[in-house]
Amino acid sequence: MLILEIIRVSLASIRSNKLRSFLTMLGIIIGIAAVITMVALGEGAQRAVEEQIDRLGSNVLTVRPGQAWFHGVRGGDTKLTVDDAEAVGREATSVAWLAPEMRGNYQIEYRRSNANLRVIGTTASYPMVNHYKVKLGRFFDTREDEGRRRVAVIGGAVPKVMGFNALQLVGQQITIRNLTFEVVGVLEEKGGSGFFNQDEQIFVPLQTAMFRLMGTDRLGSFNVSVIEGQPMAVAMMQIEQTLRRHHRLRPGDENDFWIQDRAELLGTRQETTQTFTFLLAAIATISLLVGGIGIMNIMLVSVTERTREIGVRKALGATRRAVLMQFLFEALVLCLAGGVLGIAAGVGGAAALTALANWNTAVSLQAVLLAIVFSISIGLFFGIWPARRAAQLDPIVALRYE
Repeated sequence: MLILEIIRVSLASIRSNKLRSFLTMLGIIIGIAAVITMVALGEGAQRAVEEQIDRLGSNVLTVRPGQAWFHGVRGGDTKLTVDDAEAVGREATSVAWLAPEMRGNYQIEYRRSNANLRVIGTTASYPMVNHYKVKLGRFFDTREDEGRRRVAVIGGAVPKVMGFNALQLVGQQITIRNLTFEVVGVLEEKGGSGFFNQDEQIFVPLQTAMFRLMGTDRLGSFNVSVIEGQPMAVAMMQIEQTLRRHHRLRPGDENDFWIQDRAELLGTRQETTQTFTFLLAAIATISLLVGGIGIMNIMLVSVTERTREIGVRKALGATRRAVLMQFLFEALVLCLAGGVLGIAAGVGGAAALTALANWNTAVSLQAVLLAIVFSISIGLFFGIWPARRAAQLDPIVALRYE
């Protein structure tokens, strides 16, 4: 019965000062909401990176031209050619598939619509290396590449950019740099990456791009799919040795190319995202501490205001433990209520960021449970001092208090 009486008195005290109770909880609400939202952003970003690794493949290496320097001054990119890619395909035993790329941005026209999109010249192995799936039609084949045919495969978002249905574009003629290309297929969408949407691309055969569209044998890069089970470090070493031999680099000369491991790059990005998440969550936690201090201040004020009430209760037989439990319970209720409202606000904020800003968010159960535990901890930590102060009041002094 004593516990029920303490709870009833505590709730009655909170209800009698609704506005003050809400303002007291506001710091906790904001702090919990900020922590939930920041953690949701971090979780969403990490899941997005994991999805990117799954989409792009964790066994893919990208080879890019290096930087040329003349007397300490940067002179642009070094040359990476189709012959280099073919040499790697022949000599590197760890390579399963290889897809050269040369790229450029061109004006694409179809009927009365036009858009400036990236055009990639590549080979028939591109979907296997980069984990693309054909949604409609087909990808061009080796014969079309060797015959320099003017065929094109469009990314999944291109029809929307051009203002047409994907079915309407398959089999139609589009114009790239005043040359007509037949659309033979549409790829499935993989989603944007940063500021660049990889679905807003058009793919044409490599030989067509070299001799009819771009007029160069320079590659922007080539991607290498490593045989399943082969160590990535071994594949990188084989590619490096092949290219150094092909570029006639002597011992001691720096590589004039870069070999990048996609999974490693995305892993680095994931670590960076996690670090920023911890930083933002730490900043949000400060507002929780401020909210806790606010609750302690209000509880101290409440003890001062209710000094005579405490004196009467003690004179009628209330023990120190009962008074301490009453004020401690009030602090806990304020923190828990603020925590629940903060969780609701945080979940709502995360959903709003996803809906309005199209950011990746993911509210985890661990974050919600941590918020509840943190609310209880704040209530205990910042409520114990005012509660002890109320419990230690002398009843005679309290009854005389004006």
